[in-house]
Amino acid sequence: MDLKLLWKQRRTGFWNGILPYLGYVIQSGVAMVFLFLVIAFSAWYTSFVQNIPAGFPIRWIALLLLTPLVLFSSYRTYLHPADIVFLRPQEYRMQEYLKNSFARGIIYKSLGMLLVFVTLWPLYVRADQDARPFGWFIVFLLLWKSLASYGAWQELRMVQIGAARGYRLLRWALAILAIAAWLWQPPQRSAWFLLLLAVVYMAALRIPMKHRIAWERLIQVEQSQAGRVMRTLGWFVDVPSSGQKVSARRWLSKWGSGLPWNAGKAYRYLITKTFIRTEVFSIVLRLIVLGLLLSWWTAGSYFGVGVYLFFLLLVGVQLGALRRSHGESFWIMIYPISAESRRSQVLGFIFNLHAIAALLMWLPMWAAGMGGVSITGIALVLGLLVIYLMRRSQGNKWLKEEEDE
Repeated sequence: MDLKLLWKQRRTGFWNGILPYLGYVIQSGVAMVFLFLVIAFSAWYTSFVQNIPAGFPIRWIALLLLTPLVLFSSYRTYLHPADIVFLRPQEYRMQEYLKNSFARGIIYKSLGMLLVFVTLWPLYVRADQDARPFGWFIVFLLLWKSLASYGAWQELRMVQIGAARGYRLLRWALAILAIAAWLWQPPQRSAWFLLLLAVVYMAALRIPMKHRIAWERLIQVEQSQAGRVMRTLGWFVDVPSSGQKVSARRWLSKWGSGLPWNAGKAYRYLITKTFIRTEVFSIVLRLIVLGLLLSWWTAGSYFGVGVYLFFLLLVGVQLGALRRSHGESFWIMIYPISAESRRSQVLGFIFNLHAIAALLMWLPMWAAGMGGVSITGIALVLGLLVIYLMRRSQGNKWLKEEEDE
C-alpha cells in the first residue's frame, strides 16, 4: 500500500467536496467586504505608523500578536474511524502517511505568521528604538514555531490526557517567556536563554509515555477540523452537517439549569447547553476578549467604531451557527415543541448573547474620556442596529427555509 498516495487522494477528495461551495461564498459578497476592510485598514495603518503616539507599548502589542501565531498548530490527517481496523496493520509505516500532515501543518501556519509579522514590522521598527534585526527576528519566529509545532504533535501522541493538557500549558508558558525574552532582553543574553529553554523543553517531551499512533485522538482531531470547515461554509450556504468537539465545561454546568421544565423553555435549555459545550463558546469568548482589547486600543476614533462593528459582526455570525444545531435530529421532530416556539427560543437566546457581547466590547471605548463621548455614542447606536438587523435577517432566513421544506 502506497501511504503517501493514500494521503494525497484523501486530501484531494476532501477539498474537491469543498470547492463547489466556494462559489456561493464569493457570491455572498464576502470578497468585497474583505477587500473593503483591507483598504480601510491599510489607510488607517499607514496614517498610524506615520504618527505613532509617544510611549506606544509596541513590545506588548508584538507579544500579544505573535504569541498565538507561534503557538497555533493544527494538523489535517484525513483519517477515518474505519482506519483503526484497516490501517492498523500498517501502523509501523504510518510515518510515511503522517509526515505530510506534520510538514503542511507547519508550513501553512508559518506563512500566516510571517504575513502578520511583515505587516507589523513598519510599526515595530519605528516605535522600538532597540528593535531586533529583521532577518534574525524571522529566524527566531520560524525556529520557535517549529519547536512549538513539534511539541503540539507530541501532545497528540501522549497516552494520558492529563499529561497532554499539562504539556500544552507548558508550551504556552515557554513560548510567552521566549518571545518576551527576545523582545526585552539584549540579543546575546536572550539567545543563550532561548537555547536553554529549547533544550529543557525537548528533554521534557521525552518523559511522558506516548502511543506510536494515537488513532482515536487523531481521528477525533480530524473530525473536529473537518467540522470547522463545514461550519464556516454553513455561514453562507447549506452544507451537510458534521460532528464537532464537545467539552464538558463543568464550571458552566449550572448555566441554564434554572429554566422551568415546560415546553416553552425546553429548546432554550437545549440550546443553552449546546452553546456551553461546543466550540462556538470558545470562539465567541476569544472574539470578545480580542474585541475588548482592540476597542480599548482604538477608543475615540472612527476606525475604533469600525473595529467594534466588525467584531460584533463576527460574534453574530458565530452565534448564528447555533440556529442549525440539532436541526436534523430525529428526536427534535417528535418532541411536542412547535416550530414557532423553537424559532423564537433560539433567536431570543442568540439575541441576548449578542447584546451582552456588544455591551462588553463597547465599555472599553470609554477609555477615550469625555472628549470621545460622541464617537462612543455613535458606536453604541450602530452596534444596536447591527444586532437588530442580524436578528431580523436570521429570522427571515429561518422562515424561508421552513417554507421551502
